[in-house]
Amino acid sequence: MPKPHIPLEEIRAQVEGCRRCPLADGRTQTVFGVGNPAARVLIVGEAPGKNEDLQGEPFVGAAGKYLNELLSIAGLRREDVFIANVLKCRPPGNRDPRPEEIELCTPYLREQTRTIDPEFIVTLGNFSTKFILKTEVGITRLHGTLQRAGRFKVFPIFHPAAALYDSSKREALENDFTTLGQLLRESDAAAGMHEVDAGNAQGSPAALSTPAVPTDSNAGEGQAETQPDPASHVEQPHLL
Repeated sequence: MPKPHIPLEEIRAQVEGCRRCPLADGRTQTVFGVGNPAARVLIVGEAPGKNEDLQGEPFVGAAGKYLNELLSIAGLRREDVFIANVLKCRPPGNRDPRPEEIELCTPYLREQTRTIDPEFIVTLGNFSTKFILKTEVGITRLHGTLQRAGRFKVFPIFHPAAALYDSSKREALENDFTTLGQLLRESDAAAGMHEVDAGNAQGSPAALSTPAVPTDSNAGEGQAETQPDPASHVEQPHLL
């Protein structure tokens, strides 16, 4: 049986009271995440920085402003997506997250992902990409490629902050967000085709007059067998 989804506000309350690791001692406040609770796209960054720690919201500094510009390239607004981080507390001096911190904090991200149930997870940078995909392959090789984590489509992209320190990353970031927009439109088109096909099948005389397929175990040779529902065999994502 799949685990029941926990409402986001309950997960937020758990995060706010979390004392699992020493990062809790140095935080101003936790940074749970922000955005559409039923978002089609979940953006996962690394960890809060100074501004995020002060304001309690992810991506509010210069990198956040640039992220908003990048989202617009993909045809998205900040309020369309949900933005979260691997860590919910700021590491001292904005250092890299440590393995034990990731292990202790990511159950919250898992629950957020279960509840939001996005179609796409966009991982920004190495830490979120390696965690979501359970890989040691770095973002330099994976960025701009469509990956899978169970039922989720995962699209790794450089962290927007990378372009603030290395302008050569800007072109790659903007190209990757252009590709993300294309992937979203292609998914929309495919969904529309499925709806049309389903409507045609329901309304066609052949569909209306076709007898039910026998399900008896003694069905004669040459008769069609019922097929299992593919949705019941969807692989569960690694992060869940």
